[in-house]
Amino acid sequence: MLKDRTRTLAYMRAIMENPHLFAGKTVLDVGCGTGVLSMFACKAGAKKVYAVECSKIVDQAREIVKRNKYDDVIEIIEGKMEEVELPGPVDIIISEWMGYFLFYESMLDSVLYARDKWLAPGGLIFPDKATLYVCAIEDAVYKKDKIDFWENVYGFDMSCIKNLALTEPLVDEVDAEQVMSDTVPVLQVDVATVTKEQLCFAAPYTLTAARSDFVHAIVSFFDVSFTHCHKPVTLSTGPYTHATHWKQTVLYLDRALAMEAGETVSGTLACRPNSKNPRDLDVAASYSFTGRNGSFSNLLRYRLR
Repeated sequence: MLKDRTRTLAYMRAIMENPHLFAGKTVLDVGCGTGVLSMFACKAGAKKVYAVECSKIVDQAREIVKRNKYDDVIEIIEGKMEEVELPGPVDIIISEWMGYFLFYESMLDSVLYARDKWLAPGGLIFPDKATLYVCAIEDAVYKKDKIDFWENVYGFDMSCIKNLALTEPLVDEVDAEQVMSDTVPVLQVDVATVTKEQLCFAAPYTLTAARSDFVHAIVSFFDVSFTHCHKPVTLSTGPYTHATHWKQTVLYLDRALAMEAGETVSGTLACRPNSKNPRDLDVAASYSFTGRNGSFSNLLRYRLR
C-alpha cells in the first residue's frame, strides 16, 4: 500500500498541506500500519499522536518512528481499537480504513468506535466522506475466459462451477474504454455521523448506455474525501483515474444485455456483512432492462471473500 502513490500522496496532501488544522493537536491514527500517516501528522505540527495497530507490524512501526526521530511525539499502541485505552480525548482521527468495494475487510467499524469514544466535540476525521459508485461495462473477452470457460473444460461440462464463479465478484482493473454507461452514486457516507447499522444498505440505481454495446457486468468503485482541508482533497479508485490497490469490483451478470445508446438498466445494489464471517460481504444486485433487443430482469447474489 505504501507503493500505492495515489493513495499515499492523497493522505500526505490532506495532512501536510493543512498545518493550520494539525498544529498543536492530539491525533489518533486508527490502524497505523507502518506509521506513515502518523509521521505526516507530526510533520504537520501535531503535538501528540496515538498510533493504534493490532498486527505485529507494530514492531517495525516503532523502529521506523524511532529512526525518523518522532518517538517523542508518536506513541505506538498495540491492540484492537475497541480494547485500548487513551489518556483522554483526541482532536483529530486519521485512518486508511477502506477495503475492496469500500467495506470488504474495512476498519470503518473501528473508526466509528474511536469517534464515539475518543473524538472531542468539534473534532475532525480524515477522511470524512465516502461515496460508492456503479457503472456498466462491456467485458466479453474476460468474461469468456473467467466464466464461460467452465462450459467446456477439455471437452467436459463443468458448468456447475460457472454458476459458482458468477457469485464471486472480481477485483481487478477495468479499462476506461470498457465503461459504456454513465456513472452514478449509490451510497454516500458521512464518517462523522454514520452508524454501524447504516452500513448495511440497499440502494437503487439507473444506468444509461452511452453507446450501443453489450453489458456484461456492473462495476463498483469509491471515492473518499477530506473536506476539512483548506483545499478539499479527494482520493478516487475509479477506472478514469490512476490505478490504486483497491482497483474496481466487477459483478458479472448472468447474461449479456444488448443495449442501445440512451437505453437504461435499473436495479438495486445491496450489501451487508456475512452472518457467519462478518469480514466477508454478502452483495446482491438486481437488474431490470427493457429495450429494443429484449426484456430481462433478475436478482443476483454475490459473496466477497
